[in-house]
Amino acid sequence: MLRNVTASRVIRLPDIADVCASGQRYNLSYRDVEELLLERGVEVDHVTIFRWVQRFTPLLADAARFCRHSPAVRWYVDGTYVKVSGAWRYVYRAVDQDGQVIDVLVSARRDATAARRFFRRALATLKVTPTEVVTDELIPSAWHHV
Repeated sequence: MLRNVTASRVIRLPDIADVCASGQRYNLSYRDVEELLLERGVEVDHVTIFRWVQRFTPLLADAARFCRHSPAVRWYVDGTYVKVSGAWRYVYRAVDQDGQVIDVLVSARRDATAARRFFRRALATLKVTPTEVVTDELIPSAWHHV
């Protein structure tokens, strides 16, 4: 993967992370990133940059997930139907008052059991109990029995 790099320049993981982040953040093409690295003396192919992004972006996203602030005390929970692989599924989603996504659940059914499962999973994952939950016609009995 690093065979096009000159022997005098070793690419470190933070450099690869910067490449992945700059391509995502500034909406640069892989060829643009290739040119930017060439200006800095690093000769890599745009396909190599593509492979770096595919390999390291999920790792960076997982690392950044723990840096998020703790969720606020007011949660907004909504749901909608989406088509997944030709079948309609119901998506439950919880967002705190600051807009941070708390949890998402895709379920085959829209019933109290699925809503309870969603709330239990959200509460178990974060270990935070909200003081207020705002819903849009989500099954209200599900919250009272969690």
